[in-house]
Amino acid sequence: MDNFSIYTTYLTLESLDILPSNIVPAFIFGTLAYCAILVFNMSVMLTIALNRTLHKPMYVLLFNLPLNDMVGASAFFPQLVSITYSACFVQALLTHLYGAGSLLILSAMAYDRYIAICCPLKYSTMMSPNNLMTIIIIMWTLDFTLIGFALALNYQKEICSTKIVDIFCNNPSLMKLICGDTKLNNYYGLFTIAFIQGLSLLIVVFTYMQILITVVVKRQSDAKGKAIQTCGTHLIVFLCLEFNIVFALMAHRFETASPNLRKALGASVMIFPPIINPLIYGLKTKEIRQNFIFFFHKRVFPAKQKNKLGGLKRQLQ
Repeated sequence: MDNFSIYTTYLTLESLDILPSNIVPAFIFGTLAYCAILVFNMSVMLTIALNRTLHKPMYVLLFNLPLNDMVGASAFFPQLVSITYSACFVQALLTHLYGAGSLLILSAMAYDRYIAICCPLKYSTMMSPNNLMTIIIIMWTLDFTLIGFALALNYQKEICSTKIVDIFCNNPSLMKLICGDTKLNNYYGLFTIAFIQGLSLLIVVFTYMQILITVVVKRQSDAKGKAIQTCGTHLIVFLCLEFNIVFALMAHRFETASPNLRKALGASVMIFPPIINPLIYGLKTKEIRQNFIFFFHKRVFPAKQKNKLGGLKRQLQ
């Protein structure tokens, strides 16, 4: 009964320090943001799933990103005031799976672009359906294993507090509820941060540098400009995500870290990537944008408008 009561105990989360007069606008903003995340990411997923021309390694990997983003947003938005201890574990698990998953998926996508640009003759072999499935399985297995074990270290522990020191549940805030020694939890958490962040950063930086070197050596001005623009945008988004995640997690381990800055960066990790990613990695991609617009017009307009749709598709090309 004692163990059962622990997991049904309600925990309080840190507030967002919103003035009473701003509660309703903040609620409206949160609702609209969550709806936008679902619409944007579902649009990318459906466009990839329903168009056979997009059933390529790059887009199959991209399909995992909006799925991961919706998991993170769904874990964050529904609970912002109070939560049961068991639900807090679920939220923390989904939150960390989302954060680590984002980095691993972006790393896999960077590797795919590296093979396509630097080793085009080997692309069909290196990114065959079997190899692609292996990459996806390794990516999610690594994510679930590392994050699952981190949360398991906090499972069935006696708690001495009911206050989550953050605006959402995560592993560091759960660790602060535990009575007794938490050195193992802390060391493993630091290892997980260093391993996932370091691995993903190494892969992305290495692959993008190789892409830029390959484009410069080939002296193709059009390809050079496109590669620099694409890689530069992706690298900036990736580094911002890396910085936010590292600071939000490491801030729990330093008493001098600003709580407000920690909360702001933690919230930004959960809100902005799920909105920005489908725009940058999805709808900004020419082939996805063409298929999305064509599919939308095909479903909205009757069959007599086929000629207009053909003209529209030619213009987009």
